[in-house]
Amino acid sequence: MSKWIMLIVVILPILTGISLCMIPFRKRRSMLIYLEICVTLTSLLVLWMLLDQPREALTVFRFTGNLSVTLRLDGPGSIYAGLVAFLWPLAMLYSFEYMKHEKGNEKSFFLFYVITYGVTLGIALSENILTMYFFFEMLSLVTLPLVMHTRTREAILASRTYLYYMLGGAAFAFIGMIFILTYGTTSSFVPGGVLDLETLGGRSNLMLFIYVICFCGFSVKTALWPFSSWLPKAGVAPTPVTALLHAVAVVNTGAFAAMRVTYYSFGPKAVKGTWAQGVVMTLVIITIVYGCSRALKETHLKRRLAWSTVSNLSYILLGVTLMSPFGLVGAMAHLIFHSFMKICSFFCAGAVIYKTGRNYIYELDGFGRKMPRVFFIFTVSALALMGVPGLCGFVSKWYLARAAVESGTILGILGVAALLISALLTAVYMLTIVVRAFFPGKDFDYETIRDVQDPNWMMLVPLGIFVLGIFCFGLHAQPVIGLLEEIAAAF
Repeated sequence: MSKWIMLIVVILPILTGISLCMIPFRKRRSMLIYLEICVTLTSLLVLWMLLDQPREALTVFRFTGNLSVTLRLDGPGSIYAGLVAFLWPLAMLYSFEYMKHEKGNEKSFFLFYVITYGVTLGIALSENILTMYFFFEMLSLVTLPLVMHTRTREAILASRTYLYYMLGGAAFAFIGMIFILTYGTTSSFVPGGVLDLETLGGRSNLMLFIYVICFCGFSVKTALWPFSSWLPKAGVAPTPVTALLHAVAVVNTGAFAAMRVTYYSFGPKAVKGTWAQGVVMTLVIITIVYGCSRALKETHLKRRLAWSTVSNLSYILLGVTLMSPFGLVGAMAHLIFHSFMKICSFFCAGAVIYKTGRNYIYELDGFGRKMPRVFFIFTVSALALMGVPGLCGFVSKWYLARAAVESGTILGILGVAALLISALLTAVYMLTIVVRAFFPGKDFDYETIRDVQDPNWMMLVPLGIFVLGIFCFGLHAQPVIGLLEEIAAAF
């Protein structure tokens, strides 16, 4: 296949978004059909690209020397691009119905929503750290208008917080990129890393310090502690955006970038067993427990799910920081499976908000009988997040726990303990919602919620596909795990 298809799949969604400003749609329906066709076409092109992968890299622009914007499809990029391409058309369909009741300019919302798709694919297809950083920064800029879409005071304050954290994280990541470009043998992503350990000499501790800074900089997008507060605040955005932030694009790009710089830039051999590994692992373990503890205290539905994301994204980072083949398999598996679980739970929450306008957990009593489809799907996603066998969350947690035990370190054992504590707390804060919805008490008056009902097919179809994915990955995960093991075999 021609290498130009990589540029096409990145540019097509970006041009689609820009074209919304130029095409005078007479009816909303026409705009929605146009958007869904373009997004679906992009996903089909990604599928074609994955089935017949281009063998060469494509240099889009060269600055000087080895500084270039270059696209290439490799193992991790294939996994992430395929995940994004599968989820985005379904998220788009869901957003068509949800955005009916949102205030503000709907056209501007979809403009940035579609552009974000192309930018995320750019991150997945980045051949080198400069290209990834370029798209990484662009992602912050195109998602900022989505966070502040409603233009309320709360949304504006949340967008400021989001911008501050993203710019700070980008500054740290930029420092790491400069050192990689200076001391690495190449700017490209190479399995095992690009640092020449023999030529570092007395700079080893400096490079370890830079690794910690770079890891934290990219992990700001995953809400790594102590940079966690921006994510729940960003929940003020419309639910399709929060699902985008929490399950598809923003937080996953942070985890994906941390994976790239650990395994393909600095290299696990240079970091494993050093104090730098201890520092990042400690931060990750703290985040796992901290996130689920905050979720337990939260009464706002979307913010509770946001704190759950803070905890679960650090599962991925735990696998990354273990710096072993099993750790990488667990990290990539949770990257995939968590996306299905969390977008499912967020879209269920969005359906409740869309149909009822209720945002707090104590307002959901009895909703299980009135919205049986939505709350059945929400229950499955809750069980999967807990790690119940037979659902996909169990598979990725199993590999992460196995990698942590096999590491044979104290921090590895603490990582397993954090996973167990998180599973317990997840059961409490997720099942609390389920119990209130299905078992409000014998004295509950259902007449108070008589107008509550399930949403239409535009919301239910994506939810049905997501929950089917949770079951399929849980019961037959071997094809995916086998592919991930092939990627991890390079280490």
